[in-house]
Amino acid sequence: MRTVLVTNDDGIDSPGLHALAGLALDLGLQVLVAAPDRESSGVGASLAAVEDQGRVVVEPRAIDGLTDVLALSVQAAPAFIVRAALHDAFGPAPDLVISGINRGPNTGHAILHSGTVGAAMTAATYGRPALAVSLSGEGDHWRWDTAVEVARPVLRWLADRREPTVLNLNVPNTDRDRVRGLRRAPLASFGAVQAKVAEVGYGYVILEYREVDPMIEPDSDAGLLAHHWACLTPLVPLCEAAEVDLSGLDLHVD
Repeated sequence: MRTVLVTNDDGIDSPGLHALAGLALDLGLQVLVAAPDRESSGVGASLAAVEDQGRVVVEPRAIDGLTDVLALSVQAAPAFIVRAALHDAFGPAPDLVISGINRGPNTGHAILHSGTVGAAMTAATYGRPALAVSLSGEGDHWRWDTAVEVARPVLRWLADRREPTVLNLNVPNTDRDRVRGLRRAPLASFGAVQAKVAEVGYGYVILEYREVDPMIEPDSDAGLLAHHWACLTPLVPLCEAAEVDLSGLDLHVD
């Protein structure tokens, strides 16, 4: 039986995390849940952690409906949790990692800053396949059930992989029968929001965040998601850019 680490950046109490863990169980995977003790959105692949006398605090948690699953609250960023798990910190290292379900989309090049995606990318750097799942929308009505059903065939496929494949899945926050289908989608050249400097003063800077019109690039992940398509984007883990020509640069060091 393959083992899976389920983590997120919304914290251990997120219903999206619990729903994703339930899906993994339903698919016959051995599940370990380890997630931040608090909201950790926007941390990317940060290895930040809260230490108490040099120790990162890890506490067991009980999750309704997951009584037979080891669930841990960790005072650390999701990428730190993945790295620790792959070094046997919470038992035998998992075979794959799934991250989410995130509240809000993770689209475009802004995924660089996503803790949800950062966890998945960290897993891939250690040779593990990984899936990041996000649900578009906002407010209090989150269709975790829709995200679970769309993610089901994706996770089933990924669980059979041995290569460090990374998939970024975004699902419309709507009824399942309103999702038009699942499409492979390129990353938009922007994220869900863009930051601009609104004010600069003595000793401070104020940033202003504005939503971006996803229809600027209708065939991107952001554009397709806005039209109720679920979007799947394979990602490449951190690697050397071999195509960069450095022939004009003097690399000699005196």
